[in-house]
Amino acid sequence: MRSSALTLLVLAGVPLGASPVTGTEDETTAAGVRIGRAFSTVEAPAIDGRLDEDVWAAAEPLTDFIQAEPFEGQPATERTEVRILFDDDAVYIGARLYDSDPSGIIATDARRDSGLDDTDSFRVIFDTYHDLQNGFVFGTTPSGLEYDGQVSNAGGGGGFGGGGPQLRRAGTGSGGGFNLNWDASWTVATHIDGEGWSAEFAIPLGTLRYADSPQTWGLNFQRNIRRKREEAYWSPIQRIYNLYRLSSAGELHGLELRTPRNVQITPYALGAGGQDYSVEADWHTQYDFGADAKVGITPSLNMDLTWNTDFAQVEVDDQQINLSRFNLFFPEKRPFFLENAGNFSMGAPGSVDLFFSRRIGIGPGGAPVPILGGARLSGKAGDYNLGFLNMQTEEVAGVVSANNFTVASLSREFGERSSLGAMLVNRMGTGAAALDDDWNRTWGVDGQLGIGEALTFSGFAARTQTPGYEALEGGEYAYRARGEYFTNRIRLWLGMTEVQANFNPEAGFLRRKAYRSLDYGWFGYYRPKIFEGLPFAFRELRPHITYNGFRTLGGFLETSRLHVDNHFDFENGWYFSPAFNRITEGLEEPFEIREGIVVPPGTYAHWQAGWRWNTNTADALSYSGGIDYGGFLSGEQRTLDTTVNLRWGTRLVTAISWLYNDIELAEGSFVANLGQFRASLNFTPLIYLQTLFQYNDDADVWSSNIRFNWLNTAGTGLFIVYNDTEGLGNTLIGPQNRSLTVKYTRLFDLN
Repeated sequence: MRSSALTLLVLAGVPLGASPVTGTEDETTAAGVRIGRAFSTVEAPAIDGRLDEDVWAAAEPLTDFIQAEPFEGQPATERTEVRILFDDDAVYIGARLYDSDPSGIIATDARRDSGLDDTDSFRVIFDTYHDLQNGFVFGTTPSGLEYDGQVSNAGGGGGFGGGGPQLRRAGTGSGGGFNLNWDASWTVATHIDGEGWSAEFAIPLGTLRYADSPQTWGLNFQRNIRRKREEAYWSPIQRIYNLYRLSSAGELHGLELRTPRNVQITPYALGAGGQDYSVEADWHTQYDFGADAKVGITPSLNMDLTWNTDFAQVEVDDQQINLSRFNLFFPEKRPFFLENAGNFSMGAPGSVDLFFSRRIGIGPGGAPVPILGGARLSGKAGDYNLGFLNMQTEEVAGVVSANNFTVASLSREFGERSSLGAMLVNRMGTGAAALDDDWNRTWGVDGQLGIGEALTFSGFAARTQTPGYEALEGGEYAYRARGEYFTNRIRLWLGMTEVQANFNPEAGFLRRKAYRSLDYGWFGYYRPKIFEGLPFAFRELRPHITYNGFRTLGGFLETSRLHVDNHFDFENGWYFSPAFNRITEGLEEPFEIREGIVVPPGTYAHWQAGWRWNTNTADALSYSGGIDYGGFLSGEQRTLDTTVNLRWGTRLVTAISWLYNDIELAEGSFVANLGQFRASLNFTPLIYLQTLFQYNDDADVWSSNIRFNWLNTAGTGLFIVYNDTEGLGNTLIGPQNRSLTVKYTRLFDLN
């Protein structure tokens, strides 16, 4: 197939293994949307990163990428060619990324799902339903890492009352607009040569969700050339947005995909030993097994089943120091809850979440609660997004009773970033001692209205039901409304939220209760040309003023923050943000911020400096830091946050950070330190050793989490995990908890 004679036949227009090339690169729809074409093939390309098979030559390349950074609308400085093939098993992507200076190619990390912004990278987004809202992202770097995630609500945050359209300068968690923690089964390989680098992707049809017909998908590609800080797209996107802006994507034509059976079973076997020194005298061991299964009901609707669910391989939470009176938020990391997480998200992420999956299987203080099993139906049926989840947990004596959790959601997109949805969340006690009134229910509706490219309105309304609460004074509802105007030069927004005193989503998350809040802001975006060519030229200046205020339902100002700032974004990748904040804290009751230090009721208003900075994060050695200095409650706060990142190629990546808090109040003083050391030794993109050491003298502990991962596909493989928590000796002395877990899980694809 690679002889010169056969190659001449291909070049002459007689393809081998692929359908004939038709159409032209400049083909567009009547509305001016770029069209790319996929070509069928009977011979699957070898995924080795080289693109030297004849089958690739038979596919028309997609080229002419356009910059979003640094010169929006200008042609990319380096040529990129992308070809798309498909057969009965998979969709294949071949990308040739030419570079006039291959020695300048940057690759920073090789682990799966490592960030793609500080490295040369290539990624693709498929809007398989062509609803301009939801998509699958696959990406890689010259090191050949696998990067994948799911986009919902055009990346704008879960529960359409979130932060509006996704911005390149903002991020979201698993329940938000981009779910990086979703892991799919697919393959990628890359190759670097004297002309640049290339990448080949093979994405099985069972990994994707799509309609039977018509099979016209939204499509876009992004290429990063890090040394130039250049971002280029096949279908142009304004620099204020990113790849998730699906209303700016092109279209993929020519697909004729079969309907895969899509049946996958993923069993696991586990051996573990450990000791909780507070309740156990000796080391204990256990052996366990369980399984997950995925069954495709339709090409766009999946049923996921789990039995004896285990999450031993999941990375531990980053410790946090809480200087406020309100709850801390820890993101979901467990794989079962991550696919189509946007279908189960409503509210304001991290603030008012109607459903928070960490309520399932995690008890008070982070104690694990066994999950007997459950089922999840998620995907799309016609024009509607569906989500149904039912999970059953076991009782943990003295910690939490057995519970059944049910979540049902239904939503629909209407184009122009507009949508409407509804959700029901139910928790019911099911243990032998459960009472008839041991239940809690949450109802909610949300929506978003996009007007043109710049204006977006969003909001949600919700009500809870808790037995006995109807007799209490106060409502059981919450709502949020928000409007935003966003262009290349200016961003304006105004939002308001109200959470009533008895609003009680027991299977959700509330950072604070019983309040009304108002938030608004203005951002300006300026590209001054007078600095071009100077050693420390600015790429962009972003002056802004924002405000967020919280009042009790009685009108008392509980918290407010006026933020005045200007981001200095330097061409060389450095960044500086000299902010000044006017902060007010109002206490209606005494606040014990630390044991024996009680701040009396009153209103405390102060100015604070809140500066942030970093050097070029793509360098082998980089530094970032921040300082908060000024008044705090009845005294002063001095906080220093510093992080040093050091890497040796893509093999060893390390980061050490320290957060120092020195609080001096009229009622007493204290110091709180939080130190972290992370290291990753990458043998290959799928085999690596990770460590996370944390020191927290505020909680009086230091902890270590050491994980060896030998991945196969879709996050499965061999995991060896060691955890150790030690008391520092102030209130806790010596070992607190130790465990060693060996787990093996394997995906069996029955398609």
